[in-house]
Amino acid sequence: MNKQVKPTESELEILGILWERGASTVREVHEILEQSKEAGYTTTLKLMQIMHEKGLLKRDASAKTHIYEASVSQERTQQQLLNKMIDTVFNGSATQLVMQALGHHRSSPEELDRIRQYLNEMEKKQS
Repeated sequence: MNKQVKPTESELEILGILWERGASTVREVHEILEQSKEAGYTTTLKLMQIMHEKGLLKRDASAKTHIYEASVSQERTQQQLLNKMIDTVFNGSATQLVMQALGHHRSSPEELDRIRQYLNEMEKKQS
């Protein structure tokens, strides 16, 4: 994904569906979107066409019904958006982001164990 192309909130919803489901038709994506919000089919279609033009989606037009899939990785997109959030909302401090997230989110014991394990691995790499 070109660094300039940052998905909008609606585009992220569509990417999330495609990351989870894999290649899908507009109708399949629309049916999932409709479960959580009011969205017209033509709006979903137009949005996915725009996302294709931006390079966020790949489209297979070989069949009668076009099949779309994400052309950007979930991990890379998350990292770009997180970096932008750290820079703009937390003045470049990843520590502030983590403290805010942990302070206002109830983490399960399993999540806390994974966080501890991750921090331990980071310390080992820096030693």
